[in-house]
Amino acid sequence: MSDPGSLSDSEKDLNMDTRSKYGETTNPNSMGQSQPTTKPRDMGTVVNPEHQQEKSRQSDDSTQSPIDGNLASNNDEKPVTEEPGVEQKHQEQDERFEVKFEGESDPMNPRSRPKSRKWLINLILSCGSLCATCTSAIYTQTYAQLESEFHVSRIVCTLGLSLYVMGLGVGPMFLAPLSEFYGRRPIYLASFSMFLIWLIPCAVAKNIQTMLIARFLNGLAGSAFLSVAGGTVGDLFDKSELSLPMVVFTASPFIGPQIGPVVGGFINQYADWRWTFYIMIIWAGVELVMIFVFVPETYHPVLLKRKAIQLRKETNEQQWYAPIEVMDKSVATTVLWSCIRPFQLLALEPMCLFLCLISSVLLGILYLFFGAFPLIFENNHGFTQSQTGLTFIGLFIGMIVGIMCDSLWKRNYDRLVRNNDGVSEPEFRLPPCIV
Repeated sequence: MSDPGSLSDSEKDLNMDTRSKYGETTNPNSMGQSQPTTKPRDMGTVVNPEHQQEKSRQSDDSTQSPIDGNLASNNDEKPVTEEPGVEQKHQEQDERFEVKFEGESDPMNPRSRPKSRKWLINLILSCGSLCATCTSAIYTQTYAQLESEFHVSRIVCTLGLSLYVMGLGVGPMFLAPLSEFYGRRPIYLASFSMFLIWLIPCAVAKNIQTMLIARFLNGLAGSAFLSVAGGTVGDLFDKSELSLPMVVFTASPFIGPQIGPVVGGFINQYADWRWTFYIMIIWAGVELVMIFVFVPETYHPVLLKRKAIQLRKETNEQQWYAPIEVMDKSVATTVLWSCIRPFQLLALEPMCLFLCLISSVLLGILYLFFGAFPLIFENNHGFTQSQTGLTFIGLFIGMIVGIMCDSLWKRNYDRLVRNNDGVSEPEFRLPPCIV
């Protein structure tokens, strides 16, 4: 390194001029580097650390050794200051805290509830699904009395079943996404209340037109409950213990159409057809009360939002937030995509397409039985209406056997996962589907 004493006269003059302008003193031990000396800053002024660091960098650049020939004069630049409190505002904007559950033991986490309470909620929701699907099939036992009272054909009476199932299929595309914004409990209460209300016109209908319109709206209201309730089961139970509760819940929509004709057969043989819907009104009313009393909100994003609101209130700090509060999608956009996505999956995902085809064939056969069994057993074998309804018990027993076999398939699935180094594959769940 060059000796500072070997500098030319012009460089020395330039260095002295720089020190006189910037108020700097040269340390003899600094190897030619200048050390800045600053005046005491007014304590009433708050300087943003980012601006202070930038100012230091500019000062370092401007006071480089004349040996490098990179000396720059910034004598016209003044220190950047901000008003008191500006730094605090910047920190409040930058330091935001996302609210999360404090593990499984967090009292606001639905998975921290006692196992008995979680199973009670699961059974209530399963009974609600059973009620909604039983209403679809129990109607088929009213055909004979509807034909004579409304003077319509069997095909017109069958429209009541078709429109109800159509409502069950169309409703989730519009109503299920609402739970992402408002939670699951409001959807349960609103949908099951409407389900109960639309059972009343079915019970007091004076013509077939009223019956058909009420049946469609009845299915539409019940569909929201069916599409959202499965999510509550996932909210309550951890992945390791989810299998059995989910089996119980998913079995209920399939058991409902099988017990509907059994119950409806006895009602319509010994009472007026309107009692079919009176019984369903009583069932739905009890179910609605059970939901109101025992089923809390379980949707995690909504619970985290409540926790964030509570923290902001307790700490008087606005930095706490939940992910749902910064979500940039609107209700209309979400509903629109919910209507498009099913057709997109059917067109682009072969696995989804074939699974839907299998499900549609199975449900189609099941609902064909509602019309075929009375023709076969009543006309050809002389069964009474209640006896014809009992023929559906075979389907019910088959469903129970399938539920009991779930533990065997679960062990087979766990074995396949272990043999695959703990990695799950979709094909591992195919054996029970094939059987």
